[in-house]
Amino acid sequence: MPAKEYGVFLPIGNGGWMLSTTAPHPEASYRWNRRAAVHAESIGLDFIMSMAKWRGFGGTTDHWGRSLESMTMMAALAEATTRVRIWATLHANVHHPAVAAKMLATLQDVSGGRAGLNIVNGSYAGEFEQFGLWDPELSHEDRYRMTELWTEAVCRLWTEPSVTMHTPYFDLVDCESRPHPAVPPTLISAGKSEDARRFQARYADGAFLAAESLEEMKALSADVHARSKANGRVCRTYSMLTVVQDETDALAAAKVRRWSAGLDREALARMRGSWGVPEDQARAWAEGAQGEAAFQTAYVAGSARTVIDHIGYIVHEADLDGLMLIFPSYDEDMLLFGETVLPALRARDARS
Repeated sequence: MPAKEYGVFLPIGNGGWMLSTTAPHPEASYRWNRRAAVHAESIGLDFIMSMAKWRGFGGTTDHWGRSLESMTMMAALAEATTRVRIWATLHANVHHPAVAAKMLATLQDVSGGRAGLNIVNGSYAGEFEQFGLWDPELSHEDRYRMTELWTEAVCRLWTEPSVTMHTPYFDLVDCESRPHPAVPPTLISAGKSEDARRFQARYADGAFLAAESLEEMKALSADVHARSKANGRVCRTYSMLTVVQDETDALAAAKVRRWSAGLDREALARMRGSWGVPEDQARAWAEGAQGEAAFQTAYVAGSARTVIDHIGYIVHEADLDGLMLIFPSYDEDMLLFGETVLPALRARDARS
């Protein structure tokens, strides 16, 4: 069985992944992200990944109001590292497939074959309305159909001398894109809907899944594994987890309480509204939310032993192939994890 993979979600937007006035607040700067990438490589993580974000959510923290561009930053980080895999994000509804194919082929060359592409198709209307690239007539199913054609075009441009395609969303006429990458970049996709899982099974090498329970995560992971196998492919499954670590469980729990107390409810309401929830409902939900909503993902809080046991348990029980980790502080938290947790996870993996 292939080894479990662990990577880090970089803080490409200010505030990282904490919606809180009392939590650490990474800045959206290359300096911050370069340090995180170098830490990831030094402690032995397998990949680094960044999202693509075009508009933030305001609030007291101006959450993600400042962000870097994913592809540009990851190309620079490819030069700053030598081993860790480099996974950038592009929106299929923003970048023409011929442009995307050339960009990723370039990143694959820069990184020496470590490049990956996280393909997203836009879910926050406000991000794209601001520059006229949101089509409200496209259904969820339509967006995934567009993304399938987009991905097919990119993959063909990486391997064929010329591509002609006519689609409702874009056209290619005797289109060339050379040089071709010697090894195609890894393709990643996030989502748990029926459309998302169908896409992952047909095109992706890795699927990022989110669930309300461990049982649901296990079912989603099994479904993606089975669908990709039926297609004669392998698609590895991952989820996200925030790590709150300290010397003891009590100290880690105190951090959770402190950061939860600073929940930025205005930013939380705007984020909810960006999903299409009516403004009054979004605000009511945010006002009634528990402080732990400051964590945008599931989290584990505790000592090294607690973190080791929790990660080992969920990866095994949900049959995941790995985790993308989030750290409230991308300096001391990552280094502590690398010293006290990751070696034990690797040892467990080797024994199994």
